[in-house]
Amino acid sequence: MNRITVYERANFEGLSREFTCDVPDLHELDFGDCIASLKVVGQPWIAYTDPKYEGEPHAFEEGEYPSVGRPNSFSALRLVHHDLGDPQITLYEQPNFQGACKVVTEETNLAYGYFNDRVASHVVQRGVWLLYQHPGRGGWHCLAWPGERLADYKLELNFQARLSHLRPLRPGRPLVSARLLWEQKRVEAEREVLVDEIEGVNETESEQALAASSSREYGTTLWQSFHFSNATSLKAGLSFTLTVEASNIFTVQKGRSESSTRRERVEVQLPAKIPPRTALSIQVLRKEVTLSVPVLLTITQNEAVRTEMGEYRSVSGTNISARYSLKPLPAAGREQAATEGTEPVPGTGMEL
Repeated sequence: MNRITVYERANFEGLSREFTCDVPDLHELDFGDCIASLKVVGQPWIAYTDPKYEGEPHAFEEGEYPSVGRPNSFSALRLVHHDLGDPQITLYEQPNFQGACKVVTEETNLAYGYFNDRVASHVVQRGVWLLYQHPGRGGWHCLAWPGERLADYKLELNFQARLSHLRPLRPGRPLVSARLLWEQKRVEAEREVLVDEIEGVNETESEQALAASSSREYGTTLWQSFHFSNATSLKAGLSFTLTVEASNIFTVQKGRSESSTRRERVEVQLPAKIPPRTALSIQVLRKEVTLSVPVLLTITQNEAVRTEMGEYRSVSGTNISARYSLKPLPAAGREQAATEGTEPVPGTGMEL
């Protein structure tokens, strides 16, 4: 999952190499001092200007870099294995962790506050941090690693009272796989909706066609959504796919696309003929089912695996069927008798 691909020319051209573990000396692999562009998947990598992780460090987080700030100068590569999910560093105004202090948990431009150019020591609780001389990630910079206790900027970095900007390295995007637990599904509602009603009457003594076509098309709708747990650790923008069935692969993007609506058309077969002297009644019905299904999310990040639960919900109206009934018409003789019944002659009490 964690890898870096390096290229000898800008825009990912020329010779290339792919690495998945630390490289203390690129010259031993015939790729030293020649990197001009690179791609990172997963955790960040640190490129050093000298072998054995010496010299100026340059951090590359997940993404593509058509060009690099120091082309043809990298001699070593190191993968950042540390947990970068909850960074924290404490800055101190005086050496040996004395004086006023400031706890930082996110990228911060110290020039906007009261701690600019005042830091003399630090303790890194969590994460890997980049420390910059100037605001806006400018000037000389260095790395601070988890657990690091740097007691005196002046003696160890020649950097006292010069820190103006700092930021934690971002972790690589986690890989998420989702599995629907169908055995635990819950049907919350079920109903039939009348979509169409068709009537046909054949008063003749021979079979008659109902219509020119023996089928009709109707629209169907499937609304579906995914709900993350309140305690989810996944960040906005993360996406993964949920295979509901072979023809329904639902892409979830947290915070942006957590629901979808699919509309299709289906063909419903209708009776082609009406028997002699028969009334045909057809009801076209759409069955709507509301259900919820637990989803097990397996999250892999920086070679660590964890799980959490979510929920898939859908309102499906994709099942359309026709229900019909046949009713014989009264016999012709009976209709005539009813129509031609005798009437009494006025004033005589006799019937004609």
